[in-house]
Amino acid sequence: MPGGRLTQQERQQIALGLADSLAYAEIARCLDRPTSTITREVMRNGGPTAYRADLAHRATERRAHRRKHTPPREQGAPAQGHGRDDEAVREYEEAFTTLLMQQGLPKMTARVLTCLFITDAGSLTASELVQHLQVSPASISKAITFLEDQGLIRRERDEGRRERYIVDNDVWYQSMIASARSNAQLAETARQGVSILGPDTPAAARLENIARFVDFVGESITRAAEQAREILYTKAEATSGGTATPSSDRG
Repeated sequence: MPGGRLTQQERQQIALGLADSLAYAEIARCLDRPTSTITREVMRNGGPTAYRADLAHRATERRAHRRKHTPPREQGAPAQGHGRDDEAVREYEEAFTTLLMQQGLPKMTARVLTCLFITDAGSLTASELVQHLQVSPASISKAITFLEDQGLIRRERDEGRRERYIVDNDVWYQSMIASARSNAQLAETARQGVSILGPDTPAAARLENIARFVDFVGESITRAAEQAREILYTKAEATSGGTATPSSDRG
């Protein structure tokens, strides 16, 4: 697969593909590009309904220009370690953010959550987030409030009495359980419509089927989340053969 940035001609082909209602994967195959490249390109430039090839190309050029003139990283911004490639990490961060946006998170909220996920410590202060994302403190505060309301992060004060925002290992478990609760509410509401619309009507039958389906899915999610919860606490341990095996670090 060819590397490097998308060309203006490729962006025009993306726009044509979107106009023809092609899936991202199909557009990617036509361009011999990864599907993630097409997804990220579209989502960061207006989404499938507002994507414009010329505007997307100019926006990319502006971003590249800003990177060239970005001052050295100031103290407090998350630094890359472990021999990581800064550009590769930045591209991955954008891809992860795009995925979270596709799943319904607002852009700034997705950026903050991604930043916390890919930080080794799993926690950052407001000033560190402001520095890394180059946004206002108010934007960070709004995103943090949303994430906390959803149970995706928690707050703590460090030794310097600064407030830190933390993503726990349990975050995906809690998210799945919240999803299951939401499904249960949906099933309950659907069943209320059965008696209101009449049990022998097509609408009532449709709602009852929805409720049964959602109940089944919700129960399956809860059961699977409970069974798999320990996976969130496993870490790789090297064996004598040089391979890694999972072990739980939970007490």
